[in-house]
Amino acid sequence: MDLGIAGRKALVCGASAGLGLACAQALAREGVALVIVARTEGPLREAAAALQVLALTCRTPAPVVWVAADVTTAEGRARIFSQHSDFDIVITNAGGPPPGDFRHWDRDTWLRALDANMLAPIEIIRQTVDGMMARGFGRIINITSSAVKSPVDGLGLSTGARSGLTGFVAGLARSTVAKGVTINNLLPGTFDTARLAGNFAAQALREGSSAEAVRQARINKHPARRLGRPDEFGATCAFLCSAHAGYVNGQNVLMDGGSFSGTF
Repeated sequence: MDLGIAGRKALVCGASAGLGLACAQALAREGVALVIVARTEGPLREAAAALQVLALTCRTPAPVVWVAADVTTAEGRARIFSQHSDFDIVITNAGGPPPGDFRHWDRDTWLRALDANMLAPIEIIRQTVDGMMARGFGRIINITSSAVKSPVDGLGLSTGARSGLTGFVAGLARSTVAKGVTINNLLPGTFDTARLAGNFAAQALREGSSAEAVRQARINKHPARRLGRPDEFGATCAFLCSAHAGYVNGQNVLMDGGSFSGTF
């Protein structure tokens, strides 16, 4: 299926690895011009080079440029928008705060979580959404977490901040769709990424086990009996960005292989 977005320009955050990179790959295959962002220059430069090679396989290859910046800071966002503007597609994405016991989180800890996982995406939306509406087309996708739908004990910082973003988007999306701009959230469950592998390793260290044993135990409890593939996530993101998804708006698309056991 031709997604109808060749030649569009996308900003993809957290795009040097994991789910952010998977989204960038899917968009590159569709001929979307990419500005990819991450904090560390080395992996980001490598990702950009690989994406440019991938883009050449598209019927209408588009350029890939990178900006090393921390999108959770005002300085990082200013660096991006001083160099690039007028995006048609925006994928917001930032790693979640560490787990822990809320009794140990002071005000500064909460503010850091809110800055990274609620306020930073809102600021990026603020700087891009009006231009999208003026041009009559826009797709904004926020990568949040399945914990927004099914909270996990110990992830209160992430769940709290991302739930705030979810509530904000629910209101804003209703005011943009008439001008051709949709805003949706993608809620990933357990996907086979380096970040998840690191979580397995940390858990194994705490439990005196092995990372492979922890991984297998998680898979054994999963309805799908496997982890999600990043390319599956990227393909879903690309569809939500497509010309065919203009009537999908203000939604929280849960991608967890059926782990959430509720009906709604």
